[in-house]
Amino acid sequence: MATLQLASWATNLTYANLTTGVLTAANKSFYNWAGCAIGGFASQPAPQIALNTTLSPFSGPPTSSILGANGSIALGFADAQVAALVNGIASHVDDYDDTHLETIIHPAGPVASALLAIAEAMGPVSGQDFMTAFVAGVEAECKLGLSVYPQHYDVGWHITSTTGSIGAAVAVSKLLRLDTPHTAQAIGIASTQVIGMQVFFGSDTKAFHIGRAAQSGLLAALLAQNGYTSADTALEAKYGWLHVTREKGLDVADVKAIELRVNPEVLVLTGKTAPTTGLEAKFSIYHAAAIGLLYGEATPSQFTDEVVRNSTVVDMRTKVNVTEDEEVPTDAAYVSVEFSDGTTLDKHVEHAKGSLENPLSEAELKTKFMEQVTLAIGEARAERAYEAFTNAGGMEDVGRIRGMY
Repeated sequence: MATLQLASWATNLTYANLTTGVLTAANKSFYNWAGCAIGGFASQPAPQIALNTTLSPFSGPPTSSILGANGSIALGFADAQVAALVNGIASHVDDYDDTHLETIIHPAGPVASALLAIAEAMGPVSGQDFMTAFVAGVEAECKLGLSVYPQHYDVGWHITSTTGSIGAAVAVSKLLRLDTPHTAQAIGIASTQVIGMQVFFGSDTKAFHIGRAAQSGLLAALLAQNGYTSADTALEAKYGWLHVTREKGLDVADVKAIELRVNPEVLVLTGKTAPTTGLEAKFSIYHAAAIGLLYGEATPSQFTDEVVRNSTVVDMRTKVNVTEDEEVPTDAAYVSVEFSDGTTLDKHVEHAKGSLENPLSEAELKTKFMEQVTLAIGEARAERAYEAFTNAGGMEDVGRIRGMY
């Protein structure tokens, strides 16, 4: 009875159950999501298109923030469902959000987008209640992902959104204090709203998956709260969700060849050899290797259309050759760079930066947040946003967070 077990676990989870390590990770994940949502709103057209399309006379009262909107109050707030959609899109549009390496799920986007929207709409909500619900939703996503990965991903599903709607439903149900039977119904309603296929990677629609998952999970919890029914065995039934679903010192101009040895799953996710847009480049290990050598970093600034089409970058990409090796862990890589004079530099990446074994430091995570948000709202407001989101766990009302920056 996976559906009931998940609902029961989420219902009984308390703030006291959460260790210091879990709370620290949850707080980092939440404010990292906020940085991506604020910065992402202005970096790509998709969030604004979604807002312009959905914010209409048919929308409900503007109760919830569009985090990155800098215009009038009328454009900075929407009803909870629209806010969940737009913030979800904005948080993922740069593909710069957090990643659960074992499943390659981006867990914060669907959950936080739904959770903040409902917290603002139905507050006040304490930081402790908010973080408990956030952890419940993220844990639900990742546990579901582990149960179906990699087969689920390999056949073409976008695992962040297919698990994300359920994670969002669990989180919002927790915040609404639904009992176990109602939470189970919310899980079922969310699970039938499966969304997201990999054919859309490299387009605006990939980020739409996350926004829609947040919106779907939010709706599922609200429907269940009001007596809407689904299937008691939505996850585990025969036809249920589980079953159907740098080196320095040499001149990079003299690079002759770049050899990468990685786990086969890396090419499943990032196998685009010749991307033509910034969106496509996010799914190209060839582009990532090229900009790593040329720029020494890989931020959204290196995944723009202009950089992707730069002749030097294009030339460097053609020098990258990738070999698959089942023995290489999914978070590791072997890199060998050969130069024209015969010199070879070898690098073994034991654990990818940002993984559990090689996490970003506090300073690195703040730098990531500030770079994203400063581009969107300026340095002074970015500092205030950083202070607000990093201290969300101690707030009496998280729903007031948008007004703090």
